[in-house]
Amino acid sequence: MTISLNCPIPQRDGERIELAHGSGGLLTHRLIEEIFRPAFAQSCDDLTHDGAVLGVPDGQIAFTTDSYVVQPLFFPGGDIGSLAVNGAVNDLAMCGARPLWLSAGFVIEEGFGIGDLQRIVHSMGAAAKAAGVRLVTGDTKVVERGKGDGLYINTSGIGTVVAPAPVNPAQVRPGDRIIVSGDLGRHGMAVMAAREDLGLEPPIVSDCAPVSEQVLRLIEADIPLHCLRDLTRGGLATALVEIADTAGVAMQIEQGDIPISPPVRGACEILGLDPLYVANEGRFAALVPPEAAVLALSILREFDISAAIVGRVEETGLPGSVALRTLGGSYALDLLACEQLPRIC
Repeated sequence: MTISLNCPIPQRDGERIELAHGSGGLLTHRLIEEIFRPAFAQSCDDLTHDGAVLGVPDGQIAFTTDSYVVQPLFFPGGDIGSLAVNGAVNDLAMCGARPLWLSAGFVIEEGFGIGDLQRIVHSMGAAAKAAGVRLVTGDTKVVERGKGDGLYINTSGIGTVVAPAPVNPAQVRPGDRIIVSGDLGRHGMAVMAAREDLGLEPPIVSDCAPVSEQVLRLIEADIPLHCLRDLTRGGLATALVEIADTAGVAMQIEQGDIPISPPVRGACEILGLDPLYVANEGRFAALVPPEAAVLALSILREFDISAAIVGRVEETGLPGSVALRTLGGSYALDLLACEQLPRIC
């Protein structure tokens, strides 16, 4: 499935969205016809109705929704548009589903630049094409100046479940290996560096990307996926603590095995942040049986060489606990108690 990006997009770099009495319908029509349909529509009938009629295959479907309020709207490696698409796609993949369709809702502040909106919508279309999903319906609302922080986007997604068995914390078993799909912390630090204008050279680039292809490859290889979790808000540490608590198991991870790039590690040290709690937008953890771990790792390393086995589910231990083993000993990890990096998604 692809989304055509061949339609010309009008360039109005200096123009901004303005509200005027009685102009709501005209403004909405213009936004749809000049900006959204050229980026999203596959045929002349797309985005011409308030909803979409979809032929859903037999079996289970997965459904997700999320809202995106990141600041700044543009950051190295992505923007709020690609983030909104990839976030929905990845949430579906974590359910063992093949993502198929998305909706998008835009809350646009009066005064927002038309050129920036075109850039974001084009980015969304490109991200949807890369993920193999169709953006089939949506909505726009323009709010008064000072009440919208520029732009908010909500995306909802539907996919078909293709995993042969449930993928959730209840399936986690002692002995399971914990695999991360790539190096950690780049999204949160890319957003922080852009927001605070830290001037890092070279800049840290967000890992914002779809992970559905990796998950589908694992399923096609008959890897028993006991649990999947994308490592977004709260990072690896929070994700594992949540899984351990729900599953009623203890886990241990090895500090030396966790892939963190030198630029991210250095930036975290400067800012006093723990990279295990920094958000990611193109990384996930997979918990698989020990006999499947090597094959699963080899598949994930075809996509990112930094993928690694970082720990295991313990046979004994305090249920709900996650221990980080370092050269100096073993330390208990906990849920992120506050917003370490606000407005990163």
